[in-house]
Amino acid sequence: MTTPSSLSQQALHDLSLHALSGALASKQVSATEVAQHFLQRMQEHTALGAFVDVRPEVTLAQAAAADARLAQGNGGALEGLPIAHKDIFVTRDFATTAGSRMLKDYRSPFDATVVAKLASSGMVTLGKLNCDEFAMGSSNENSAIAPVGFDAAQPVRNPWDTQRVPGGSSGGSAVAVAARLTPAATGTDTGGSIRQPAAFCGITGIKPTYGRASRYGMVAFASSLDQAGPMARSAQDCALLLSALCGPDLDRDATSIDLPAEDYSRQLNDSIEGLRIGVPKEFFGEGLADDVRTHIDSALAEYEKLGARLVPISLPRTELSIPVYYIIAPAEASSNLSRFDGVKFGHRAAQYGDLADMYQKTRSEGFGDEVQRRIMIGTYVLSHGYYDAYYLQAQKIRRMIADDFQNAFKECDVIAGPVAPTVAWKLGAMSDDPVANYLADIFTLPGSLAGLPGMSLPVGFASASADRGMPIGMQLIGNYFQEARLLNLAHRFQQTTDFHRAKPAGI
Repeated sequence: MTTPSSLSQQALHDLSLHALSGALASKQVSATEVAQHFLQRMQEHTALGAFVDVRPEVTLAQAAAADARLAQGNGGALEGLPIAHKDIFVTRDFATTAGSRMLKDYRSPFDATVVAKLASSGMVTLGKLNCDEFAMGSSNENSAIAPVGFDAAQPVRNPWDTQRVPGGSSGGSAVAVAARLTPAATGTDTGGSIRQPAAFCGITGIKPTYGRASRYGMVAFASSLDQAGPMARSAQDCALLLSALCGPDLDRDATSIDLPAEDYSRQLNDSIEGLRIGVPKEFFGEGLADDVRTHIDSALAEYEKLGARLVPISLPRTELSIPVYYIIAPAEASSNLSRFDGVKFGHRAAQYGDLADMYQKTRSEGFGDEVQRRIMIGTYVLSHGYYDAYYLQAQKIRRMIADDFQNAFKECDVIAGPVAPTVAWKLGAMSDDPVANYLADIFTLPGSLAGLPGMSLPVGFASASADRGMPIGMQLIGNYFQEARLLNLAHRFQQTTDFHRAKPAGI
């Protein structure tokens, strides 16, 4: 593809959403040219395993429609901009598998609300992105679906080191953005699945307050925790996307919050002078890698230079978030995934005896090991004799974890700390130790259990010889409906640093 001379000095894929929006509005480039450029890049980087469904004819038709609106002077800031969707959102024009053999041949008759909102804003869909099966995982090694360019399922590979995981479950989304295969992507966050892969891949991602974005059309994992959010290279781009995808959806999502959509870009350039940043001591204890600690400390020092004030705080039940989450989330998964029984839709075993045999064979064939593990745990804690001892107690502690945050917010405005204890690990390093994998979520789980907004932004790169060059992310957690404040804080940091502009070698 030949780009106009005014853009010839900078590849389209290196432009931010804001810059691309300006180029489209000024007719320096067309939506069709942009779409063609990214479709070509996807073909050049299939080895990363990020995309599971690409349909150029659909993408180019959407781009042509955007060009027609732009020619008439219609459309907003997102008109004609490309995006790709995590394969947990149902889509009418692309396959929806949730990374599972159970839904390998499923085709949705409608679009998820998040997908529909972004489409109505004029965005062009590039395709569907790989994810851990039913969003269950922290490494994106659990997908059962073959990525584009492969004949069998493959793990998604981190573009900073293709022998490492990208994080999960939104690993395909993080990789696609980091590798410049799309300027933006959707993700979902149940226990950290936007924030952790964003940190591992050196991009920016935000999970809004629970209920702020509609869950309608999002294949359910844990209904009281699942939340959609955007992933992009900068806080400025995430603000643009979040403004479009949030808002009430009361007729279709019972957990949707009845608050109007808002402009999350409105506070981006506000001063942070005097802002109180809480630093929880529990986030900086044993197990935190030295490189991660060093770069988080440096980022906090940068905030002090910008006028913010650091306040020591405590979130005393942080360690309890892991057992609480891995009781509540599997319990809800056990309930949600009971619908996949081979009767109405999805995979059905080819050979079986009676109905009970069909159920057993269908679910054994359709679900992968991690999904089966969580269903078993969830069914156990919900069973007679164990409900009160496990599930009910976990819900009580969940309430206490939320109370810890409210007590902390009496002393600070925003909470900051690491996203994960380490940088991305090697592929297969934790395959035989699911508990170690679960422990990687210790810093993201508390905010998810409380339903708070949280985000990840890149703050540096590891220097230790074993991990040299791997991205490190910092987490910001706000009180309910304080997404604009988080984005403001992240944007001010990104105005004075270049970590979010760095890209992997060979990309």
